[in-house]
Amino acid sequence: IFGNEIRSQAFDERIRKGKKSNEYSGYIEIYHEEKDRWFDMHFTNIVWVDGRKVSLCSVYDVTDRKIYQQKIEQQANNDYLTGLYNRMKCETDLSVIIKKTINNESHGKLLYLDLDDFKHINDGLGHQYGDELLKSIGHSLQRIKGIEKTCYRMGGDEFIVIITDKCYLESERIVQDICSIFGKPWFLKGSDYYCTMSMGVVNFPEDGKSVHDLITKADIAMYEAKRKGKNGISFYNERSNDVSNRRLDMEKNLRDAMTNGFKEFEVYYQPIIDIRKDGQACTGAEALIRWHSSKLGFISPAEFIPLAEYLGIINAIGNYVLLEACKSCKKWNDLGSTYYKVNVNLSVVQLLQPDIVDIVEDALLQTGINPKNLTLEVTESLAINDMRRMKEILRKIKKLGVRIALDDFGTGYSSLNHIKEIPLDVIKVDQSFITDIEEDLYARAFIKMIVELASTIGVKICVEGVETEQQYKILEDMKVRLVQGYFFDKPMTIKNFEGKYLN
Repeated sequence: IFGNEIRSQAFDERIRKGKKSNEYSGYIEIYHEEKDRWFDMHFTNIVWVDGRKVSLCSVYDVTDRKIYQQKIEQQANNDYLTGLYNRMKCETDLSVIIKKTINNESHGKLLYLDLDDFKHINDGLGHQYGDELLKSIGHSLQRIKGIEKTCYRMGGDEFIVIITDKCYLESERIVQDICSIFGKPWFLKGSDYYCTMSMGVVNFPEDGKSVHDLITKADIAMYEAKRKGKNGISFYNERSNDVSNRRLDMEKNLRDAMTNGFKEFEVYYQPIIDIRKDGQACTGAEALIRWHSSKLGFISPAEFIPLAEYLGIINAIGNYVLLEACKSCKKWNDLGSTYYKVNVNLSVVQLLQPDIVDIVEDALLQTGINPKNLTLEVTESLAINDMRRMKEILRKIKKLGVRIALDDFGTGYSSLNHIKEIPLDVIKVDQSFITDIEEDLYARAFIKMIVELASTIGVKICVEGVETEQQYKILEDMKVRLVQGYFFDKPMTIKNFEGKYLN
């Protein structure tokens, strides 16, 4: 095995390099590159029979043991599904990297990634395709230059990436490379599916010098990105601790409110106005949940709705709103406003309930509302990832006589395709197109195009977020019919709505 090395005296040199000059005995681990084998060499310094000082060496082939050892280490340190390092390895590596960074008086970053709505992929396609997505993400992360050996799967759909001091100056490029991975669809089950992520970022040693501290703070920052609407990045700062404490308070009080018969919740109503009718007639309202916590005061839906989704309790809240809204609309219809309709938002999570059609039908039967006076608003996000399932669910709901509206239109992917495929009655244009409509020529052109398209395919248009008279006049000239916004009224209690809009 070592014939060439012995003849060229390279073998002696290998031993001398492995030994420390003051060592009397010990062993050296040798890897033979050409033969891809491992050896343990034990040596002892002795005096030979002729009085010379020599080293007596014994060489053992330990390749099989080394391969087994590597296999055990891999099982202990690697995630079985993605091949990335696991949480235990992450904590071990991070501890070493932090110490090295402090000693070098340099800087590093820890990125905490959590997939957005990954549960929908698992529920919609099956866990085997969810696993395929996780594997694809793992492989994509490992291909990014600078983090090939510092990517970790923490469990479920959570990942950590460590940017060491050597690559710190390339942090911006690395973060952008990670974001670009999630800007493209994943090919699963014969189709393209979108899956975004929310990222929390901490710097070390500035934000923390311990493994637990950094991971906790990165998790806090990640949740802040979720709270802001997902598919974004949030950097940890001192305010993040306050946000985390408030989140814990909200979580406890939200759970308590859920078990208290929804007494702290109230459904508000924002009027929907038909501006083509004389006197700008109200045609109904959109139902919106509000939470008046007995301990925390009024909590904005922008705060507690993402938390309810995160905790998996959004279905109960959504079902409560649906039933209350149907009761209210039935009352309005019975009092003479027979054409009044009520709009109820259904989150993607609600739509994925296996019994969602039964829930809607039960609300119709319990309240006696005319099905055509109930409009369910859905977002594009489900359509993006499972058009076949979306159409199947909505087709069953439509069979009940209920109307369907596509909410936040214009903010998703391939929007025009979805108009053609989803059985719609109303398209609700997102308020972002209204904000600067006075100067934004693109926004005007977009709304004008959607109005013409809607007229062609026989659906109605409703524009959200109208706040000024100038915005209203522009929409009126474009022959938009239905509008919502603070220019007409904010969401209000049922008492105030009925006092103002019921004859």
